[in-house]
Amino acid sequence: MTMEQTKGKEISDINVRDDEEKWVYDSSVDHNGRVPLRASTGVWKASLFIFAIEFSERLSYFGIATSLIIYLTKVIHQDLKTAARSVNYWAGVTTLMPLFGGFIADAYLGRFCTVLASTIVYLLGLLLLTMSWFVPSLKACDADVCAEPRKVHEVAFFLAIYLISIGTGGHKPSLESFGADQFDDDHSEERKKKMSFFNWWNFGLCCGLLLGVTVIVYVQDHVNWGVADIILTIVMAWSLLIFIIGRPYYRYRMPSGSPLTPMLQVFVAAISKRKLPYPSNPAELYEVPKSEKTQGRLLCHTKKLNFLDRAAIVEDNENSIDKQSPWRLATVTKVEEMKLVLNMIPIWLASLPFGICVAQASTFFIKQGATMNRNIGNFQLPPASIYSLAAIGMIISVIIYEKVLVPVLRKVTGNERGIKILQRIGIGMLFSIATMIVAGLVERKRLATLRKDPVNGSLSMSVFWLAPQFIIIGAGDGFALVGLQEYFYDQVPDSMRSLGIAFYLSVIGAANFISSLLITLVDDITEKGGKSWFGKDLNSSRLDNFYWLLAIISMANLCIYVFLAKRYSYKNVQSLAVANCNEEDDDAAGSMA
Repeated sequence: MTMEQTKGKEISDINVRDDEEKWVYDSSVDHNGRVPLRASTGVWKASLFIFAIEFSERLSYFGIATSLIIYLTKVIHQDLKTAARSVNYWAGVTTLMPLFGGFIADAYLGRFCTVLASTIVYLLGLLLLTMSWFVPSLKACDADVCAEPRKVHEVAFFLAIYLISIGTGGHKPSLESFGADQFDDDHSEERKKKMSFFNWWNFGLCCGLLLGVTVIVYVQDHVNWGVADIILTIVMAWSLLIFIIGRPYYRYRMPSGSPLTPMLQVFVAAISKRKLPYPSNPAELYEVPKSEKTQGRLLCHTKKLNFLDRAAIVEDNENSIDKQSPWRLATVTKVEEMKLVLNMIPIWLASLPFGICVAQASTFFIKQGATMNRNIGNFQLPPASIYSLAAIGMIISVIIYEKVLVPVLRKVTGNERGIKILQRIGIGMLFSIATMIVAGLVERKRLATLRKDPVNGSLSMSVFWLAPQFIIIGAGDGFALVGLQEYFYDQVPDSMRSLGIAFYLSVIGAANFISSLLITLVDDITEKGGKSWFGKDLNSSRLDNFYWLLAIISMANLCIYVFLAKRYSYKNVQSLAVANCNEEDDDAAGSMA
């Protein structure tokens, strides 16, 4: 190459870099459907509008969720077991609905439109909840007047909270993935900011949670439930307006059809070519050349689950590659996307015991607080407000991780994230085990106090005896929940990122259902053994034994999780890590220190 040619190539490379600094080439578009201008779209300036609506949604959700068991026992007059199961069923539906909402967002509506539609449904639920308290024909029956709730109020109440579940189903997966979409993975500075995004996202989430379990719960406890519902409805309406105002600053990903179809095509192609000999060189497998790439990123080949690689074998026949049916020939990238989803299943299953531990904080932990001394001077703390300690624990955990641990660990490990995502989740699981052990010890202390002083019972114990278990579970959330969000967003195929967030939420949803099933099983087994661990009220129950059972289950599960994490292969994108497209890296990619 001559000097003139070399100089011309250098100038060309500079022009390309300048062009990439000016425009965002990550398959996103601006609000006019054009390539986004980097300086005026995305990153933090767009995320602030998205944070606002997430704050109000979490304010509403936790204002309702943390007091739900109190409402069900005091207003609906359910017993402890029934109320705990009702809470778990509602929380389970609320966190499993995002699987449907995420699919709709990725395949058909797009994330922005899904957020708009689901927020409107959410508002309808809040309006009905407000009406169920103020409209005479829907109002709850006063406990002094009748022992049984009015059926019409019960129907209106449950319809309202399940409308909120449906709204959350579209809101949660679409909004968080839409926020993360504002950062370009192929731009080094924006990629680092995206790693911080999930930490600050959860910081904002915890601020909403904190106000929900303090201010909103205080209004519920000292004014009435209806006034609290009015506040939540107004805040949600205002945040929707703010979200719409931010429209010119957003980067949008267009829906690309069902993300499940390409995976089914890979499976069918691999089965149909199962008898073909495997190529000696993986480079012979079919892939779209980079020069022809129009959308999405290409993935590097990995050795695991290599039976699926047969879908990318080019057959010797008369049809050209371009004319091959996608049900007969898939690209390496499509095969690797299928592998990514399959590799996630064991991690998803291994995360369930952590979710079961988290489920206890919004049910039994709060019910424990209701039986203890909640006086602070002349002020009585509402039972659900003790949950604010979990939010404080998570906020402290996230700030320490973001501002202290990550900078230090980046220097030590050389990893952009500081530590690998699965390592972060594993640390959070350790916190959940500690939470269950501490919760069991505190509950045993409460029961001992009750036996010593049957008259005052556990009212002689301060509610702040529960502080350690709430703070520890909150700190664990700062590691495991944030890690799960980042893992399921980052490691799914690019076209499935709303579904990825839904997979994270489904861990908590499925865990709530399993928690309800576990309560039923333990209740039946212990009742046959002499005395159930779950009595009609807390004082006749043995929650300490149940907490320690969860600790044992979580310890056994952590061993399985570490085994899986050590053998996990992370997504390897060609455009970001061309040098890493070799077989040696596949086995080491998921190693857990």
